[in-house]
Parts: sequence; structure tokens; C-alpha cells
Amino acid sequence: MPLTHSRLLSALLTAFVTVAPAGAALAQDVVLGASVQLTGPVANTGRYYRDAYQFAIDKINAAGGAKFGGQSHKLALKVYDNQSDVNLSVRQYTQLVSQDKISLLLGPFASNFALADSAVSEKYKVPMVQGGGASDQIFARKFKYIFGTLAPASNYFGSTIEMLKSLKPAPQSVALLYADDAFDVSVADGTRPKLKQAGLNVVMDERYSTNATDFNSLLSQIKSKNVDVVLVAGHETEILNFVRQAKSLAVAPKLYSFTVGVPSEDFRKALGKDADYAFGMTAWLPTPALKDRWFGDAQQFAKEYKAKFGYDPDYHAASGVADVEALVQAMEDVGSADPQKVRDALAKVKFDSLYGPIAFNAQGQIDLPQVVIQVQGNDLAEIYGAKGFAKQPKYPMPAWNAR
Repeated sequence: MPLTHSRLLSALLTAFVTVAPAGAALAQDVVLGASVQLTGPVANTGRYYRDAYQFAIDKINAAGGAKFGGQSHKLALKVYDNQSDVNLSVRQYTQLVSQDKISLLLGPFASNFALADSAVSEKYKVPMVQGGGASDQIFARKFKYIFGTLAPASNYFGSTIEMLKSLKPAPQSVALLYADDAFDVSVADGTRPKLKQAGLNVVMDERYSTNATDFNSLLSQIKSKNVDVVLVAGHETEILNFVRQAKSLAVAPKLYSFTVGVPSEDFRKALGKDADYAFGMTAWLPTPALKDRWFGDAQQFAKEYKAKFGYDPDYHAASGVADVEALVQAMEDVGSADPQKVRDALAKVKFDSLYGPIAFNAQGQIDLPQVVIQVQGNDLAEIYGAKGFAKQPKYPMPAWNAR
């Protein structure tokens, strides 16, 4: 095909997908496919995955690509925008494998998407590695082709509850609030028995609609019941609304903790000083202790990521990079890009990434401990982890008019 035709074809393709490196992939290139939320309600988090996938691919290609079969294979990325629509995402993954003939998949953001999209990878026997869905439901179906780099949702509040037992004054009452999607329901299901075991009195256990904007009724109950600790499982936009409305109603429990938002630079910028005292959790912090074959270490990765994309990476971005690295490691381990062979290699893979040690259990999920973090002034502080307190928390949280 003449060069001008090749460029025309490339231009047409990029009208609806992102392909990297630019131009049509060579025969020996390995194309990874994904459907990601680039527009719609959760695009702010979805972009982490598109950016992380691209960043990892560029870095690996700069180091010579994936090396197997006596050759160096460049990686390419084909991404569709699912517009934050689960049904569209399923159709796009179906197109990736049935029409585009992509044989290795990266995942979307959010558990309800991963839950639906993994059915496509299972049906077509194409491995998917995803770092956007943590719901236990994803991995409870005995599927063989789905692998996840987020720890189980059921244990997201585990380290937080351990910390609660050591706080003074000791909290007595807890409100558990959660959205009605797969991830947040899994969080709540795992949190209830842990709260009971810790001897904490759950005075509210409330499920709210995904993408809820009005938390006034729940906040009024929290205030009237004088709840000490509020645990909220939800999406970032929901958490932002919750905090803003808590301020407007002057609701300030001793502590509140959120499954998402707190690790994100955008969350802290959106709330400004009102983000102060908020607790959250993360399976990843950009420390030099996390060494990586391609990026050096996590701290170096975070600096390069910020320079390239203009915002700080959080655990979403780090898990997305680990997804790409896992596929590359599996290809190199087995010496092939054949989907069945890569799937079998993923089940046995074991390596150190900038995200942490990667090794999947029999269900296809990894297990990294959650570190409790807190917004303290302009900083994000590491508070509590496997070794206990790393730093003293700001606790109890003062009233809004006392800040």
C-alpha cells in the first residue's frame, strides 16, 4: 500500500480510536484493546486508565518492547470511548475481539463495567487484565480469563476499622453508607462483619442510588443520631457532593472515610480546604521502595507521569500500568502472544511492579493491603497500615465553624 494511503487509513482510524504507536501496526506488533470511560459521568477517573495504558506502552516500547520468540515486539493500544455506558462498553469489547481481532485486553474503570465486560473475554477466551474493578462478584464466577490488580472490595475498610480500635477517644457509633453498584455493595458486605467484630455499633446501614446528588436526608440522620464515624462507599462525584452538603448542614462526625476521592489530586483541588480531615485508603503510594523493571521506581514514575499528563497519578493509574506490565511479563514468560498461552502464564505470573508485587490468586485477583490516608492541610498523609500508625491522624474532626 502506498504511503499516502497508509496515512489516510491511519487518520480514519484515529477518528474513533486511539492507536499507539502512530500508524498501522506491523505484523509482529502486539495490539492491546480496551474500552474506557473517556466521556460521561466517570470520565475523570476513566482517563487514568487510558493515560496509564498509553504511558506504560510508550515506556516499554522505548525499552525495546516485549521480547519473546527471538524478537522484540512493539506494543500498540486500541481504545474505544464507552461514554460511561455499560451496554456500549460490552458492545465495544465484543467488537474488539470479534471484528478487530484483538487477542489481549485491558479493562475499563469501575466494577459494574468489569463485571459485564469480563463476560465477553470469557466467552471469546481472550484474557483481560484490569485494574479498575475490585468487586468480589467479578471473581466469584470461576471465570478463567479475567485478572484484576485491585485488592478485594470487601476488605477496603479493613485497615480503617483496625485503626478505629486504636483511636482516642474511642468511637462508639458508625454509619455505613454505600451506592447500589457492584463495587460498593461488595464493600458494604465485607465491612459489616468487620465492624461487628470490632465491637462498633452500626446505627445506620443505608444504600443510596449510584450518581446520587442529594445526601441531605442521610446527613440529617447522621447529625440527629450523633454518629461518631461515617464510612462511605461511592464514586468521586458522590463523595464531593457528600462533603459539600455536610458543610452546608454543619455535619461533622469525629471521622469520615471514603473509598474513593481522597487519593486523587482532583478531589483535593475541588474541595480546597474543605477536604481537610477526610480519610481514605489506597493500595499504592509513590515511594522509591517500589522498584520496577521499566520505570525504575514508583516515585520516579509519579514524577514522569505528572510531567506528561499534568496531574498526579493515584492508585488507579498505577494499577493500569501494572495491567500492561502483567500482559508483557506473561508474553515473555511463555514466549508467545497466543491468548490461551498468555492466559495460562498470567495464572502463574509473579513479578515486582511499581504498583507492588503482582501475583494472581486462583480467582484471578491480587491482594494488596489498603493503607489509611488522610488529607492534612495541603498534604496527603500516610496514617495507618500493616505496621500500625505511620503518622498520627487529625482526630476528632472539628466542627466546620471551628476550622
